[in-house]
Amino acid sequence: MKHYTDFLKEHDFIRWQLLSDESLEKYWQHYRREHPESEKELRRAIKFLKNEGLNQCAFDETRRALLLERIKKTIRKREKRKQLKLIWFSVSAVAFLMMGLTLYYVQQKEAISRASKGLIVGKLLQSEDIQLITSSDTISFPGSIDVNLGKRGKAEILEKERQIQEVEVVQDQPNRLIVPYGKRSSITMADGSRVWLNSGTIVEFPAQFTGKKREIRLISGEMYIEVSENPQKPFYVETSSFNVRVYGTKFSITNYAGAPHTVVLAEGNVSLRSREEKEFFLFPGEKAVYSGDNTFSRQKVDVNQFISWKDGYLSFQNTSMTEVLQLIERYYNVLFNYDKEGTLKELTCSGKIILSENLDNVMTTIAAITDTQYRRDHNLIYITDTNKKN
Repeated sequence: MKHYTDFLKEHDFIRWQLLSDESLEKYWQHYRREHPESEKELRRAIKFLKNEGLNQCAFDETRRALLLERIKKTIRKREKRKQLKLIWFSVSAVAFLMMGLTLYYVQQKEAISRASKGLIVGKLLQSEDIQLITSSDTISFPGSIDVNLGKRGKAEILEKERQIQEVEVVQDQPNRLIVPYGKRSSITMADGSRVWLNSGTIVEFPAQFTGKKREIRLISGEMYIEVSENPQKPFYVETSSFNVRVYGTKFSITNYAGAPHTVVLAEGNVSLRSREEKEFFLFPGEKAVYSGDNTFSRQKVDVNQFISWKDGYLSFQNTSMTEVLQLIERYYNVLFNYDKEGTLKELTCSGKIILSENLDNVMTTIAAITDTQYRRDHNLIYITDTNKKN
């Protein structure tokens, strides 16, 4: 059965809600009759689109009209070329309607890395399959998956809530799940704890927790975890910098190379310990940042902005486009550089961006709402200001 975020990624669904015509109306009425089990999630998608997207737009009328005209011109060009027709409108419409992006000019206080001629240059790695590595086999999956660990040495693999495979896992041997950039996954442990894995993540875990403690290892990347409470068997997460002891809770850990290593606590209690240092306790709504010298600092944060990726979107609140690009950079393994006089340095963003396994969807969105253009050349992405001459 489809999740509501699946509908939000469908071009025909967006067109139906924003630019409905007779054929679309007939199609979706037929779909509702044929798939009554999806009605709840379909209604949820419609509600999300109207409440979380349409009502959050804050463009002034002049800018709104200019953006709409740009999108219409794009449609006409695509239709003349007989390519994709209204699909690109759907993507662009999502940019400032469904996703609810609010852009306005502000002063940029942070230094921005620059490239010549006002170009943003991104190096895009080739997409890879998700890999489940057990003691006896390596299995690849082209799409995002969920792994359910049973109590009889078997792992059930699901794709879009449908079982596609059952895998033998050895009880006393570690397993690894490798999630490449642009994809996500999750693991439900045998004790009921659930782990969501973000793009570019490697995690090591046992088939079952057989000792006096439950322990998994985040080798790299980011995860969000909801731990099943068991006072008699404490839960630990090991990273390259520190260990986390869990007291029945919900939290995220970020452990990407070249980025700050952090823990954000949503509910419950956790403690962090680096080497032989004393425990550093974290409280709900706080983020701990590892300093690199075996100490931590704390700050109050909006937790949802750090964990929304597990539900298939990124959440922003008056976030500079610099930070938005940093998150996209991490998710898709793209490196961005741009001219400090360019358009993007002056923009901030509020709202939600639906994550897609196709980077082009996200880049088209950014280009449409920031008056920029982008071009991909093999593993490079070039973006220039629309009104700027090279």
